[in-house]
Amino acid sequence: MNKHQHWENIYKTKEPTDVSWFQPRQQKSLELIELANLKKEARIIDVGGGASTLVDDLLEYGFTHLTVLDISYNALEKTKERLGNKTVLVN
Repeated sequence: MNKHQHWENIYKTKEPTDVSWFQPRQQKSLELIELANLKKEARIIDVGGGASTLVDDLLEYGFTHLTVLDISYNALEKTKERLGNKTVLVN
């Protein structure tokens, strides 16, 4: 099984809350972004974002140029499902 297949399988068979690395809020990332004092128009990419909730919080904080990148289509689909109508605001 290659890396892509591995991550597809993880997100196909488990809910995002069922993995050991799940955090309901990405507090450390949010603190670092706040320390960077970025403008709301700053371009932010969450590399390896999977089904992370970081994008949800960044949208809530008013950031407008967000991208989530992940090797797993299934992870990105879970994020899209969670975001609902807000999906159109994220690449």
